[in-house]
Amino acid sequence: MSAAGAEPDAGAEPGAAARAAVALSVAIRRKAYGSARAATVEAVRDLSFTVRSGETVCLIGPSGAGKTTTLRILLGLDRDFEGSVVPDPASLRVGMVFQEPRLLPWRTVEENVRLSLPRAERRAALDVLFEELGLAPWRRHYPGALSLGMARRVALARALAVAPTLLVLDEPFVSLDDAAAASLRALVFGAARARRAAVLMVTHNVPEALEVADRLLLLSGRPATLVAEVPLATPRAARDRAWSEALRGDLAARYPATVAG
Repeated sequence: MSAAGAEPDAGAEPGAAARAAVALSVAIRRKAYGSARAATVEAVRDLSFTVRSGETVCLIGPSGAGKTTTLRILLGLDRDFEGSVVPDPASLRVGMVFQEPRLLPWRTVEENVRLSLPRAERRAALDVLFEELGLAPWRRHYPGALSLGMARRVALARALAVAPTLLVLDEPFVSLDDAAAASLRALVFGAARARRAAVLMVTHNVPEALEVADRLLLLSGRPATLVAEVPLATPRAARDRAWSEALRGDLAARYPATVAG
């Protein structure tokens, strides 16, 4: 049952993800910004959720709702908040893929990927990873020679190289055309499933979330809080366009401030 009474996918049974161990547990009682010179702005309030091993969870909320703030907290980049993140982010192997690839232009593709590794692991064999992501011919090229889609593959390789237990994706397919986005999605989630990595993805693209997620977490506007938790137990192979449009329409009717119609 969801935080706001959303019903599970009709007729579906809980999948393996529902029985898996918890990879991450987040409980943010309050996160606020402010100073002596400016009024306090409350960004997040009473936001709690878990992500299980091997599970894909999509975080959906309106612009400015506090999604980026939440990511910064669970990544350990912002510790000035009331609440807890378990396990401590410093003890997790986390792979992060941002909206922009953020590659160093003076480093080759391979060098950009190896820089994500702890110093003691930077000589690790990466041949299989580069082959898996179609990057083997590009290892010695510089980012300036890559298309946006290829640059994002490099960013994904950088995240996967650390053998993450948690893969965090911040709008990783935005601004790609449909074909490029579909190709990269297949790579991302295929690689995550092969590694049994938990995935937490922030997206505004509801059809995309319905395609890949095991659960949706719907957030309110600022301060961000959990409006609904929506399990998606229907097998991905059965999630056709009619199913997606019907569920999206239902969610938009119930949560119009979070899900665009």
